[in-house]
Amino acid sequence: MSAPRPVTPLGILVEKLGALVERAGDDPGLSGALREAHELAAGLDPYLARHTTPESPALQALAEATAARDWSRRDGPFLEREMLSGHVEGQFLKMLVHAVRARRVLDVGMFTGYSALAMAEALPADGRVVACEVDAEVAGFAARHLAGSGYADRIDVRVGPAADTLAALVADGEVFDLVFVDADKAGYPAYLAAVLDGGLLAPHGLVCVDNTLMQGQPWSGGRSDNGDAIAAFNDAVSADPRVEQVLVPLRDGVTLVRRVDRP
Repeated sequence: MSAPRPVTPLGILVEKLGALVERAGDDPGLSGALREAHELAAGLDPYLARHTTPESPALQALAEATAARDWSRRDGPFLEREMLSGHVEGQFLKMLVHAVRARRVLDVGMFTGYSALAMAEALPADGRVVACEVDAEVAGFAARHLAGSGYADRIDVRVGPAADTLAALVADGEVFDLVFVDADKAGYPAYLAAVLDGGLLAPHGLVCVDNTLMQGQPWSGGRSDNGDAIAAFNDAVSADPRVEQVLVPLRDGVTLVRRVDRP
């Protein structure tokens, strides 16, 4: 199995520093300084993982099954194993569930179900996760692996465009304590608008938006379409007087958003 592709600012930095160490050759001053910088950057993610509560056996099994699948051998939108939330971010989401005492959680963009399962594990017995996934094949993969987790009855998978699912939830008067958004990046403004304007977020609720650092593209140049979309989204959220937010440099960036009442 090939090594994972670096998809976070830190992972990309580690790769670039490693390449520079190789190129520095026998220059003791330059190679030594670069090696120290590489070791400092390369050691951070493993250190975080070692000092974060381990993932459950069910989450570990799901992560391994996702990594073992060759996602390029399928029709449909581009997918890759690196889209999985993973151990540390999964534990972060579990902490958010506990912190806001959530009973109803909305997962916009499920992929293979790691984030949905992580949050479901933290819910009380009567808690529910509504998970949106546009790709029926991926939703089927997730359902098969969630079935043996012991938490499948807490996860309600809705297959179809997230915008349609959100509109239906608004029409049904649904309200959620925690919303995790990790779907198509161009759709982020509409998804946040549906949550805030459609009444989907409880008064004490929290929105967690993934990939808001997008491999460093918003500030380092060389943007892709996703980089442009995230940069515009971050600017729009920062300028929105209805909310307060904090961008946390966890993995590829997560932004926590809460609605505030201002005079």
